Order: sequence, then structure tokens, then C-alpha cells
Amino acid sequence: MNEREWSIQQIAKLAGTTSRTLRHYDDIGLLTPSSIGHNGYRYYDEAALVRLQRILLLRELGLGLPQIGDVLQREASEEHALQSHLAWLRQEQDRLTRQIASVETTISALRGGERLMAENMFDGFDHTQYKEEVEERWGKKAYADSDRWWRSMSADEKAAWQQRVSDLGRDWIAAAEAGIAPESVEAQALAKRHVEWLTGVPGTPAAVPGGDVKGYVIGLGEMYVADERFGAHYATSEGGTAGAEFVRDALRIYAEANL
Repeated sequence: MNEREWSIQQIAKLAGTTSRTLRHYDDIGLLTPSSIGHNGYRYYDEAALVRLQRILLLRELGLGLPQIGDVLQREASEEHALQSHLAWLRQEQDRLTRQIASVETTISALRGGERLMAENMFDGFDHTQYKEEVEERWGKKAYADSDRWWRSMSADEKAAWQQRVSDLGRDWIAAAEAGIAPESVEAQALAKRHVEWLTGVPGTPAAVPGGDVKGYVIGLGEMYVADERFGAHYATSEGGTAGAEFVRDALRIYAEANL
């Protein structure tokens, strides 16, 4: 180890990750240590740190580890790639700044007993970003119905719904990391919650009377694995698509038995 290298434990702590994750990145060829000590410890130089920063940024964009490897291979210039990341981060910074200001304004109004200004409450919140995709997959009526439902909700109802989605995703990841089987009681209880959530959203095939709920749930599970955005949403600490595959398998088992 030279003075410009850091140990795997140091890097894990600085990057907010784990030594196990860094070893996994090494195993799959994503992040190779710059040197290995006589004691077998991995050490990382400045170039490795830059590469790890890019990996973590790409993870934030929702890419799975195989896709990240492809991106890193294609992009020769680290500086050019980081410039692109920086542009995206600045966009996110602007969006989050607007969200923070929106929420702060709401809190101030509530504390002061002032009238809430609806047009100022959702700056930075864009639920229409998937409009074209939803219309392409399930038709314009599906988007219109779900959009009308979303806009009809109060701020508290929207927050509660978002919390429900967050809790469900967290519980799926915890179950996948615990290594339980998709057919287990715990996993099937999660699948039941998942289907109840899906059938509660107007406009989806699962919410249409007489619709093919079974086919929709099974197909959605397959999409969770095929689409890296969903793969990232259900990704475990090991990365990859294992978490999404666990959700897919549990949903398929539940659908075959109950729908």
C-alpha cells in the first residue's frame, strides 16, 4: 500500500457502502482494487475512487450492475462521463430545491393558520413524467383514469399512498435479503399486499372489473426483472436483479394460486 491508496474498510466507510459490496464489485469485474497487500487486503488508488464514484452515481440513476458495466466500458473519458453526471445532478438539485421550498411553504402556512395555495404546493413533483409510457402500454384511458384519481387526492392522501409504496418496497428488499423462499408465508403475504395495492390504482388492468388481473400481475413481475428501473427499486445490497426476481417469483406463485 502506498500513501495514495486506501484500504477497503476505509473506502467502504467513506462511500457509505460495505466491504462485502466492494468485494462483490471486484468479483464481477466492476471495480478492481489497485493493489492487494501480502495479507490479502484490497487497496484502492485515486483512479479506483473515481470509478467507484461513477458506479454509485449510475446506481442512483437506477441502472443495474450489468448495465453499469456496459456504460463504464463504452465511456472512455472519466471526465466527460462525470460532466454528464454533474448535469443530471444539477437538474435533481433544482428539482429537490423546489420540493423543499414547496414543503417549507406548506409548513409555514399550516403553522400560521394561513390559506394554502394549491398551485404552489406541488412544485417539483412531476407524476406525469411516465405519461407517454403508460399510454403506450395500457392506453390513454388508463393514464387519464389514474391521473384523475391522483389529482383528486388531498396532500395527506398522496403522502400516505407514497408511504405505502415505500414501505412495500422496503419490505420486499428485506425479505429478499433474508433469503426466504418466494412460496413462503412471509413472501406470499407481501405478494397479497402488492396485488391489493395494484388493484387500488384506477386505470390499471388490475383495477378494471373483469380484467385479466392474473395476467397483469404475472406480466408486471416479468417487467420488474426486464426493466432496470424496477430492478434498481427492488435491488438488494448485492445488486443485480436478484431482488426483482424474488418479487417476480412470489407474485407469480400468488397469482397462480389466488387469481
